[in-house]
Amino acid sequence: MSRPDVVVFDYGSGNLRSAQRALERAGADVTVTDDVAAAARATGLVVPGVGAFAACMAGLAAAGGHTLVTDRVARGAPVLGICVGAQVMFDAGDEHGVVTGGLGLLPGTVTRLSAERVPHMGWNTLDHDGLWLLDGVAPEERFYFVHSYAARPPIAGAEVATCDYGGPFVAVACRGPLSATQFHPEKSGRAGLALLSNWVRSL
Repeated sequence: MSRPDVVVFDYGSGNLRSAQRALERAGADVTVTDDVAAAARATGLVVPGVGAFAACMAGLAAAGGHTLVTDRVARGAPVLGICVGAQVMFDAGDEHGVVTGGLGLLPGTVTRLSAERVPHMGWNTLDHDGLWLLDGVAPEERFYFVHSYAARPPIAGAEVATCDYGGPFVAVACRGPLSATQFHPEKSGRAGLALLSNWVRSL
């Protein structure tokens, strides 16, 4: 059985090589590239991201990623966003009172967590009910988070898994060909590998 081809899009943000290695373990043939044409052709596209929402959106736009991602989703081609790469899939991000438009593929605004200690850094469990991307992941399994902002449930038209840190926030969102994880599956050990394997098998 052939391995699906996946591109990790290099627009200047994200844990590119760790994502590549994890996806290869999950069963994909993976290329890290900033080539928009190659990313458009790939069976699966991964959009990583770290740092500020506005900076990631600027980098994505400069690299041609805005059109790349929205066009793929429009034609039903799978996309996986990770961390800030997941946040930019939403309508907007509000950082320090400055609102930056996102890709608008998921409804809602990414805002600062309301916990006493921010960032949310470390391992946490998810609340999910039959979400396909988490098939085989037990409720006690933990995922690795590093973030200060997140979207809040519910998300219209999407299946979600939530995490609680100063209140519930969206940890996973799936809507059609688009999947998004606030945590880092590539740093989440067995649970993260199970999620990535589910995504790769769906391609």
